[in-house]
Amino acid sequence: MMWKRIFGRSEQDQEAYAIYAALVSQARLPAHYLDGGVPDTLEGRFEMVALHAFLVLRRLRKVVEADAGRAMALSQKVFDILFDDMDQTLREIGISDLKVGKEIKGMAQAFYGRVAAYDEGLDSPDNTLLSAALQRNLYAGAETADDVLSRMVAYVRHADADLAAAATGEFLNGKVPPFEKENVA
Repeated sequence: MMWKRIFGRSEQDQEAYAIYAALVSQARLPAHYLDGGVPDTLEGRFEMVALHAFLVLRRLRKVVEADAGRAMALSQKVFDILFDDMDQTLREIGISDLKVGKEIKGMAQAFYGRVAAYDEGLDSPDNTLLSAALQRNLYAGAETADDVLSRMVAYVRHADADLAAAATGEFLNGKVPPFEKENVA
């Protein structure tokens, strides 16, 4: 991926970069940190990017039939961009080259754990599992006001529904619809 920074991106990657830019933009909304109580730290920002990446990748996993292969390839590209970005960020904050690989491996394992927990929470009809997963990950297990956590659960559910309702063709062309704005935590 580093060579793409030097020589440019291929046209095939433009959709993935557009999707990644949209999810990072949503993850960086100040409301998540100011009103939503997510710590405005390196870890908190990683958690918000991971949550939004999960939501986008979940949407891509649900593409079926003729577009399933394209969605799977796009999903992999978005995932690769996510971890290339994390690698670059770690290097920029001064993590040594010898430790970056180990850090990325830990972040990837953490991401897969979050995917499983968030999937289980969103697939559950009540909010218990999703609430627990968000509490554990976004807030690092710290005590969070019930109304703040409830708003974040509602935001995640609405964002998931908004992405699910997005036109597949548009989505596969890198046009991510706006995530739910009214319920930003």
